[in-house]
Amino acid sequence: MTDRPASWRFPTRQQMEKLVSSPAMVRETSPTRAVGPADDLPPEYWQAVLEDPRIAASPTRCASGRTLRLSRIPEHILRVGCRRCGRTVEIQKVDAVRLYGPDAVWRDVGQRLLDNTCSQRTGRHEEDGCWPSFEGA
Repeated sequence: MTDRPASWRFPTRQQMEKLVSSPAMVRETSPTRAVGPADDLPPEYWQAVLEDPRIAASPTRCASGRTLRLSRIPEHILRVGCRRCGRTVEIQKVDAVRLYGPDAVWRDVGQRLLDNTCSQRTGRHEEDGCWPSFEGA
């Protein structure tokens, strides 16, 4: 271990100015300036966003619709399964809308349906309750 200060490893101000003004550094700078957070995005970016095929996709085709609001789900019967105990709970969409409202998210409604009839209570918050599975339900 040495008693040298950390400053001995850094170049002095004169060395930094000399390095910046060297021809090698002048060539390496880019001719266009970088885009910052306050700058406008180029029109090519917005065109790519508008032409993205995922925008035209139906919202009901996303990950089994679990992130959809109840009013946007086309199915008449909604099912959610538990990966822990293997139970499946189903509810008619009309009843779910009546009980939880049309703006309720299906993921939250499914979790609540499973939790209301859960048989896997351990008393520990981390392990308690059912593990919902919306795929194939």
